[in-house]
Amino acid sequence: MELELLEPPLLGHSETARVAPVHITEHRDLKRDDFWSVIPAYAGITATEFHTHTFQTRQSVTNVRQLRETLGDLATEAFYEDVAEGIRHAPMALRISPYLLSLINWKAPYQDPIRTQFLPVASMQIPDHPMLKLDSLHERKDSPVPGLTHRYPDKALFLPVDSCPVYCRFCTRSYAIGGDTETVEKFKLSARMQRWDDAFAYIESRPELEDIVISGGDTYNLKAEHIQLIGERLLKMPNIRRIRYATKGLAVMPQKIVTDDAWLGALTRVVELGRKLHKDVVVHTHFNHPNEITGITETAMGRMTERGITVRCQTVLQRGVNDNPATMQLLVRRLSYINIHPYYVYFHDMVPGVEDLRTSLQAGLNIEKHVRGHTAGFNTPSFVVDTMGGGGKRDGHSFEHYDRETGIAVFTSPSVKPGVYFLYFDPLNTLDDLQQQRWQIESERAAMIDSALDSAKAH
Repeated sequence: MELELLEPPLLGHSETARVAPVHITEHRDLKRDDFWSVIPAYAGITATEFHTHTFQTRQSVTNVRQLRETLGDLATEAFYEDVAEGIRHAPMALRISPYLLSLINWKAPYQDPIRTQFLPVASMQIPDHPMLKLDSLHERKDSPVPGLTHRYPDKALFLPVDSCPVYCRFCTRSYAIGGDTETVEKFKLSARMQRWDDAFAYIESRPELEDIVISGGDTYNLKAEHIQLIGERLLKMPNIRRIRYATKGLAVMPQKIVTDDAWLGALTRVVELGRKLHKDVVVHTHFNHPNEITGITETAMGRMTERGITVRCQTVLQRGVNDNPATMQLLVRRLSYINIHPYYVYFHDMVPGVEDLRTSLQAGLNIEKHVRGHTAGFNTPSFVVDTMGGGGKRDGHSFEHYDRETGIAVFTSPSVKPGVYFLYFDPLNTLDDLQQQRWQIESERAAMIDSALDSAKAH
């Protein structure tokens, strides 16, 4: 019997518009011009000066006054006021590098994917989901000592520092990272040796631990000697087989890899020690949009590749940034082109003040279909939900129950917390009017959640 291939059905208009073809070599077109020169404050800055980590750090913008002084007439007064009001309602303080400011399209800032991630505007903020909680992933609840989360049997998350080179307004750790804001008083995780020693002692005491993620904050903000100290201390523990340095730096300030020889040298020595000890040392980074990858990113990655440093990427799915197949396909191909392995795409965590960035679970599942098969399997990321309540990462398709009408998905995590059910909620404004109204009534919320749990348990 000969099988007949079925022609695909015609797509609906909205989906057709979102699956635009990606030019086969578009991912190689990296910005290499003096793109920063359009910014009034940077107009006279040479490439040699602009592409240093010292310039990027020193000239980072941390308040609206500096934003005005930097951009001048590129933005309107109404925009500056919108940002000022947005900051007042944001859980994260403002810090953005000259590099990122220069990559924003200031002719259309409200639609720009980089502005969307780093500069909050009050006019686009929407109310938080009623089920949102600060530290929704329960990192502190699963913390045996301050700054160390032990959730998976063989892996722990070590947070040696609580600052970053740039602050993402959607940070999962907005409960601790950066300075206090008008909406969040931060849990302090300052870089203190005694706190680090307590974490090391715990790691050594748990023979089942083999894998340590060093994050924060951002390991970019660790001194070179601390990069080496932490790495060597962990690698010399008999039980530890793998360590990962987590940094968004490659996306927000790639100049550090190019010009901070001491920092890159320290990282290189840890990688080389791991190789000698037959242990694995890698870097995990975080790109969300192909516009974040430029010629200087490729130069930075060239230095890391020469040193044999493996880099993987963890992306966050965000509405208005990368929530369509063409953008995600281009991002995956562009990352692969500069030797960064796409690893995860996270469904957006429930973080205060950024409900406008979240997508529905179904939207991400649709995008994953188009990404899978677009390039080699080892360069294809997994789309995962980091479950509320500390269930860990679950494949987006692995829900026990998903009600698209109420926007409630139920997951289990038998290897992490057996017998427990974990919930994920679609943004309310992706639901129809009736369901949105039900979510405003406490008794209706409880009924919807109970119904979803009952359906999951019956699965």
